[in-house]
Amino acid sequence: MVVSAQSTLAKLGPGKHRGIDKSGEVAEAMRPVIDASFGESIPLSFEFWDGSKLSPDASSLATLRFNSPDAIKRLLWMPNELGLSRAYVAGDLEVDGDLYDVLTTFRDSKPAVLEAGRAWRALPTAVMAAKRVGALGSPLPPPPEEARLRGLRHSLRRDATAIGHHYDVGNDFYRLVLGETMTYSCARFITADATLEEGQTAKHDLICHKLGLPAHPGARLLDVGCGWGSMAIHAATHYDARVVGITISRAQADLARQRVADAGVTDRVEIRLQDYRDLSSEKFDAISSVGMSEHVGHAKLSTYLDTLRSVLVPRGRLLNHAISSVGGSTLGSRSFVGRYVFPDGELIDVGKVVLAMEEAGFEVRDVESLREHYARTLRCWVSNLESHWDEAVELVGEPRAKIWRLYMSGSAVGFEDGGVGIHQVLGVVPTESGASGMPATRSDWP
Repeated sequence: MVVSAQSTLAKLGPGKHRGIDKSGEVAEAMRPVIDASFGESIPLSFEFWDGSKLSPDASSLATLRFNSPDAIKRLLWMPNELGLSRAYVAGDLEVDGDLYDVLTTFRDSKPAVLEAGRAWRALPTAVMAAKRVGALGSPLPPPPEEARLRGLRHSLRRDATAIGHHYDVGNDFYRLVLGETMTYSCARFITADATLEEGQTAKHDLICHKLGLPAHPGARLLDVGCGWGSMAIHAATHYDARVVGITISRAQADLARQRVADAGVTDRVEIRLQDYRDLSSEKFDAISSVGMSEHVGHAKLSTYLDTLRSVLVPRGRLLNHAISSVGGSTLGSRSFVGRYVFPDGELIDVGKVVLAMEEAGFEVRDVESLREHYARTLRCWVSNLESHWDEAVELVGEPRAKIWRLYMSGSAVGFEDGGVGIHQVLGVVPTESGASGMPATRSDWP
C-alpha cells in the first residue's frame, strides 16, 4: 500500500498541490479517509487544525486532534501503526481524553490504520483529500527518538545499541516512573492495598525463596540483566547472598554500583558491564533472569540457556521471569513498540521456554503467571509519570515522555485482556543421580 501511495504522489508531483479547502472545513474533506481508516462507528471524535471536527452520533470517548497537515502526510506515506505513532510522537497528533479508553477502543474496533494491508483502503480518495487540505509533498523524516538498528540481529554490537536505546534514557527519568525501588519488572501485590514499593519487594523476596537463598546463606547468585541493582541488593541484604549482577547498559551499571555502595553491600555485590555471552567458567549456586530473555530472542534462546546452565553447580536453580505471548511474537520494525521502545524485542511462548530449558539440561519444577500483577504495576508507573509530567518532560523531552506513557498504557491493556502474559519458570540442575535438592512442595520453600 505504501508503494501505491508513493506512486500516486509521484504522478501528482511533489509540492505542486498545497491549496487549502476554501471553506476551511478540513473535516469534510477528510471524512471518507477517516471512515476508511478508523471505521464509521468508532466512538471517537476527530478534530483538525482549522477547528473543524468529525464526531460520532453517540457520545465520544475521546478526541484525536490533528494539529497540522503533517499528521495526514505521515499517515499517507506510512499508512499503518508506525505512521500513526510518528504523528503522535512528533506532536502532529494528540489524544484528548483517557488514553486507556482510546487504546481499548482501538483493540475492540480494530481500525484499518492499525492493521497491515487494510490502511488507506480508499487510496485515491485519500490522496485527493490530502491534496485539498495541503498535506501532499515529500515524506517527513521520522522523529529522532525512533530506533534504527544496523548489523546482524542479536549480535553483540546490535544488542548493545538496542539496550542503550531503551535503558540509557536517563536514570532520573526512570526513578520518577519506577519509584524508589528502581525496579523495571512486574511487581507482586500480595494484598489489595499494597503499594508499588511493597509489591516490588515482595517480588524480589519470592524470587529469592524460589532460588532457595534463605536456606543457603552466602550462596553465590548471578543476576542476569541486573538493571539498577535492586534484586542484587535485596538478595545480599536479606539473605547474605554473594551476587554478581551483569548488564550491558552503562547508565544502569553506573547507578547500580552507586546504589550498592549506598546500601552498604559492596562486599557482597559486584556489578559488571558484561554480556551474558562473555560469562566464563566461574560457577554460581543460583541465577535470576528478570526481564532479560525478551531481549535474547528466539534464535539465541538455546545459547542463552546453555550458557546459564554451564555456570550453575549441580542442584543450582534458574528463575526465568519474562513476558510471553501465545505462539511467540517479534516486535516488528513497523510497530510502535519495535521502533520506539524495545527494538529487536521478542516475546517467547512460555511453553517454548519450558522446552528450551529442558533441552538445556534443566528440570523444570515450577511455572507461575503474574499477568494481573503486571497490569497493576504498569498502571502504577503510568500514574507516577502523569503525576510528575512536567518534570518528566524537562528530563527527557515531551516526545519521549509521550512514548513511555503510550507504551505503558498500551501494555497495561494488553496484560488486562490477556493479549500478553508473564511467567516465572523455575528450573534446577539435577545431579547425576537425579537429586534436585528441591523441597517437596511450594509451602516447603524456605
